Amino acid sequence: MSYTGPDFDPPESRRFRRGPLTVALAALVPGALLGWAVYAAVGGSGDDGGEASTSAGASASASSPAPSATGASPSGGAGESDGKKPSASPDSGSASASASSSPSASAPAGTGPLKGKVVVIDPGHNPGNFQHTSEINRQVNIGTNSKECDTTGTSTNDGFSEAKFTLDVAHRMRALLEEQGATVKLTQDDDRPFGPCIDERARIGNKAKADAVVSIHADGSGTGNRGFHVILPGPVNSGAADTRAIVEPSRELGERIAGNFVRATGNGPSNYVGGGTGLVTRKDLGGLNLSTVPKVFIECGNMRDSKDAALLTSGAWRQKAAQGISEGIVSFLRG
Repeated sequence: MSYTGPDFDPPESRRFRRGPLTVALAALVPGALLGWAVYAAVGGSGDDGGEASTSAGASASASSPAPSATGASPSGGAGESDGKKPSASPDSGSASASASSSPSASAPAGTGPLKGKVVVIDPGHNPGNFQHTSEINRQVNIGTNSKECDTTGTSTNDGFSEAKFTLDVAHRMRALLEEQGATVKLTQDDDRPFGPCIDERARIGNKAKADAVVSIHADGSGTGNRGFHVILPGPVNSGAADTRAIVEPSRELGERIAGNFVRATGNGPSNYVGGGTGLVTRKDLGGLNLSTVPKVFIECGNMRDSKDAALLTSGAWRQKAAQGISEGIVSFLRG
């Protein structure tokens, strides 16, 4: 997802709240940053070798008082909306899913600690979107304004698409969360020709009365821009959009995912948005604006950077990513 577009609202600066959540997150950070330091020292190579970039004029601010990141001038990318990522062609890479390919429905809930909890996973984009450009270019209302129904997403330079990446990670997450007893629903499972549109994606989570929703993405920014970031909803109250009730729980969800993602993957926070925190607040994404339940996006890395691409195309690394995101969700739901 790109920060370009006439409807872009710059991410909001906020300091971490000094409370139980900050303490909980702080407990995760030292070990996570140690793993990140090791990762940086060895060059961040993928295990098997194997959306959101900023435009030059956009300012992405940190969500906590952390050291400033490197000042890159990213380009490219787009995603749920926001501008246009480079169109992804049918995949030349392969990323076979590790879990059942049954449509969206979850297996019967187990008896683990998350029994009774509902998690919605939103795999960004759809492998068929590139064949339905007129449909996905249709404008939909996101409360504050209108945006495209969806986009094709981005891809690595070798042709491994964001849509394939997000589905693979979603399948891995589904298996992990179902083991914990959660009821898991996917917004799409490559079981429809295109979409769903961003407004429908939000409605799926709302209708499910989800306890947590996570939208999975990978970025399409410039070479040298690396790392993940979690996108949090900002306070919006316009038209059909009213995020005021979900801003705080979504922030807690995002903080826990960020901490666990660093620890599980060893991958550092974005060096081009978020001021080194791995957290960015936005008010221009329909998937967040229209949500009535706690929801965040995660951009797991930059597909257009060769080092990040080596990670994103690694099945072993995708398993770590799924583990980190899932552990963040579990931590949030267990309190």
